[in-house]
Amino acid sequence: MTSISTHPFINRISRCVGLLWTLLRFAVMAFAAVAGLATLAMVTLICVDILVRFFGYPFAGTYDIVRFLGTIAIAGALPYTTAVKGHVAVEYFFHKLHRVGRVLVDTVSRLIVMVLFSTFSWQCVQHGLSLKAANEVSLTLGLPLFWMSYVIAAACFLTTLVVLYNLLHPGREMIKP
Repeated sequence: MTSISTHPFINRISRCVGLLWTLLRFAVMAFAAVAGLATLAMVTLICVDILVRFFGYPFAGTYDIVRFLGTIAIAGALPYTTAVKGHVAVEYFFHKLHRVGRVLVDTVSRLIVMVLFSTFSWQCVQHGLSLKAANEVSLTLGLPLFWMSYVIAAACFLTTLVVLYNLLHPGREMIKP
């Protein structure tokens, strides 16, 4: 008789779950890389725009492009910041609780965060659909705006999955900073 930990079905499930966490780590790192590139592009564009304005040739649409890049930078950094537990935390009262109280407060707060970010994600998709239906475009370049809501929705969804990982693996960071 085989034990439950060496059962082939359990081993297969364990490998699949491990693969899902690996894919989530890859997605979080990809979003972080894109956020970093967006930040670099935004800074470069602003510096170049200031330089060419000095010579009297401003870029048309700099505001729109910086707006898009800022959205990508902020949304892309959110899952990574959550994965490395880089958010500001006030733990004074948390540490005053006993172990059971800390576990309970931590679990409840993570579940609330998961509900909130899931709701944010869903509402961003809905907002993107309404922007697409209305054919909303940026002010100067006339580029469509709906995709920014989808980027934010994807980042919120990834953040929900990262919080789930943190809930299932207490005390461990998903990614080392």
